[in-house]
Amino acid sequence: MNKSDVIWYSFLVLFTLLIGSQSMRAQAPPKDLDAYVESVQKEFEVPGIALAIVKDGKVVVAKGYGFRKLGESARVDDRTLFGIASNTKAFTATALGILVEEGKLEWDAPVIRYLPWFQLSDPYVTRELTIRDLLVHRSGLGLGAGDLLWWPSSTYNRKEIAKRLQFIPLVKSFRGAYAYDNVLYLIAGEVIEAVSGETWEQFVASHILSKVGMTDSNVRHSDAAGGGNVAATHAEIDGKVRPISPFTSDNTNPAGGVNASAKDIAKWMIVQLDSGRVADGTRLFSPRTTVQLWSIVTPTPDGNPPPELAALRANFNGYALGFGVRDYRGHKLVQHTGGLPGYVSKVAMIPELKLGVAVLTNQESGEAFESITYYVLDHFLGVSRTNWLGAFKTLHARIDSMTARMEKEIAAKRDSTSRPPLPLASYAGTYNDPWYGDVTISLENGKLVIRFDHTPSLVGDLEHWQYDTFVARWRDRELRADAFVTFALNPDGSIDQVKMKAVSPATDFSFDFQDLLFKPARRDKK
Repeated sequence: MNKSDVIWYSFLVLFTLLIGSQSMRAQAPPKDLDAYVESVQKEFEVPGIALAIVKDGKVVVAKGYGFRKLGESARVDDRTLFGIASNTKAFTATALGILVEEGKLEWDAPVIRYLPWFQLSDPYVTRELTIRDLLVHRSGLGLGAGDLLWWPSSTYNRKEIAKRLQFIPLVKSFRGAYAYDNVLYLIAGEVIEAVSGETWEQFVASHILSKVGMTDSNVRHSDAAGGGNVAATHAEIDGKVRPISPFTSDNTNPAGGVNASAKDIAKWMIVQLDSGRVADGTRLFSPRTTVQLWSIVTPTPDGNPPPELAALRANFNGYALGFGVRDYRGHKLVQHTGGLPGYVSKVAMIPELKLGVAVLTNQESGEAFESITYYVLDHFLGVSRTNWLGAFKTLHARIDSMTARMEKEIAAKRDSTSRPPLPLASYAGTYNDPWYGDVTISLENGKLVIRFDHTPSLVGDLEHWQYDTFVARWRDRELRADAFVTFALNPDGSIDQVKMKAVSPATDFSFDFQDLLFKPARRDKK
């Protein structure tokens, strides 16, 4: 065999292997898909699920499972709306990309070029923070910093929230570390309005949803309570899954306001996977914007998954523009998750295979959407199956056990014989935090009650824990966010400051009580 024959033979072998490896990858959904999804539903007590799978520009699956609301007969279908929460961030990033292509924005221009009034607590960061920085969680703000300005629903409007960011201390170095935030996506929404003349809601609805053909979807948290073909929200409260109230504040729609169906989210993934091309052949955005959206800006720790999730070990991991990017079984995976009271979801895409999977649920079980997502991805990758349902069931049980143990350890350290060093009336008064504003503590029927003045649902009874620490038991038990309230005294016995901290490690990070530092603003008369 001469040299040319060797080259040709090598090419033929390589081509055959490539074709063989491609043929092993499935083009149709798993035959047992329905049974599998239903088993996940049952295991993690999820009333309703919407599932979308796209492949090579086609919708492979867009359907619903289960019920919109426990105790009612209406079933989830391909047009049932779910709050997709932080999967909205990709819509906001895409909107900015469209404006960049129109010449109205620059990714690396400072935010203050478009919002001259914008300030963070550090003048240098204020001056240097760019449009790109708004999207990638590296500003120096702590995890979830400022979320209490809007979560739970507050009386502040969007611009008031934006103005208050200047009072939140930065806890990390600028561009030096990853810490997930929501409030800077609110600022991104303000930028969109400033340069387009349309609110974030108007821009996303007209320039994205309508062009993609997402005719069922909408852009407001409040639309989740609007009736019609909408999945009701559920969560486990006191050990039992039941319907809960949806989150309806529209302050942070740019961070999480989109409600979508399986049918519509499938269209969205097809457009993303085809570099912005929509069904009529025109473009929502160009391939150069895809490169921007999917390129890692902020690295995130790879970590070591527990043994049962060994297949999730990553070689690279980071946050791009509205998307997380990592590798999975040798392929680039573009993904994001979303969480709101009663809704959690995941969107995952493998661009190389033009494969996308979206799982929308109406119960707070991340294990459910993860079990389904990786089951589907593995099927289309043609790899041996991992028992994802069993793996996430084990993980769920371990997390529950760890949480219970930590809560027990906290309780065991309590000195239950101690008493407050001051008369209860001495704790009553108004206290102010620079970025949140006022809380009021009052003595009512012999007991202390705390009220966050701008957050109507944050009303709690203060139960003495030990020494100068009380526990705020929120009267709205759906919050699941009881918090320690600790008073520090001056030498003369007057109150110097008040700090807070979530009681349970399972508390949602958006209850950023730990970032508050209250000082007495007014003492009530005794």
